[in-house]
Parts: sequence; structure tokens; C-alpha cells
Amino acid sequence: MRIGMGYDVHRLVAGRPLVLGGVTIPFEKGLLGHSDADVLVHAACDALLGAAALGDIGTHFPDGDERFKGIYSIELLGKTIHLLQEKGFALVNLDATIFAQAPKLAPYRTAMQQAMADALRTTADNIGIKATTTEGLGYIGAGEGMAAMCVALISRSPRLSS
Repeated sequence: MRIGMGYDVHRLVAGRPLVLGGVTIPFEKGLLGHSDADVLVHAACDALLGAAALGDIGTHFPDGDERFKGIYSIELLGKTIHLLQEKGFALVNLDATIFAQAPKLAPYRTAMQQAMADALRTTADNIGIKATTTEGLGYIGAGEGMAAMCVALISRSPRLSS
């Protein structure tokens, strides 16, 4: 068993959709980034890549690469699990926390779990997602950004015998 931790943060701006865990959430602001800036998925990618000692999201999907401009990050999560599988790893589970003052995210948790599970080729009960505020403190509390942290547990895939 191996564990990895990921963290991501992006600025909130008007004129962009808010995408978290592969789900578009109605809100007056969205996250600014080269891709859809999905902090939850970015943190999950980093946690998975770190657990497998494969670097980080910027190593595999650099923000200067036009192939990834505007991409839905949930696609990157699918590519990430493929990288792990190529190295003989399988996901055990993910646990994540989103830090956001608004909007309330509980109504979208199930959809986010399912979207991430689909990308990771697993079941939603292997994906834990929580959200919290920062009680009005800092840039997140001021509504200027969002962040996410994620831990991932992976294991060596069982070898098929011939």
C-alpha cells in the first residue's frame, strides 16, 4: 500500500463556469486556470501521482501545453489512473476536502463522487468528498478562491497468472 497527498488552489473570477469534481455547479464565479481549474480533480491527480512516485500534475499535463487548454480536468483524472495502471498500481480509495466559502456543495457531492469514480474506473463508495469553509478567514473566506486537499491510497495490482 502507498499513500499520496495532493493540494490545489485557484482564484475565483466572474465569467467562468465553476467545475468541481467534474460537475458544473451553478455559481456567479468560476475558477481561473489553463484548464477548467477543477481544484478537486487537480488535488486528486497530484495525490495519485505522488502515491505512485510519478511526479505531479504539472509534469504530465503542463499548463503551457496547448493540448490541455480549456480541457475538463476530469479527463486528466482518467489519464492519471491510466498512468498508474501502466505502472502496476490500482486505486484503493480517495478522500478529499474542498475549502470554499460559497456556494454550498453538499447538494453536488453525490454527482462529484460518481463523476470521479467513473473517471477512475471504480465505484463511488471509494471516493470521499467533504467541503468546509474557512470561517471567513483569508482569501478563501473572502470569496477570492477555492482550494482542495486529497489523499489517495493505492496498491500494487494483483498479477494475472497464466
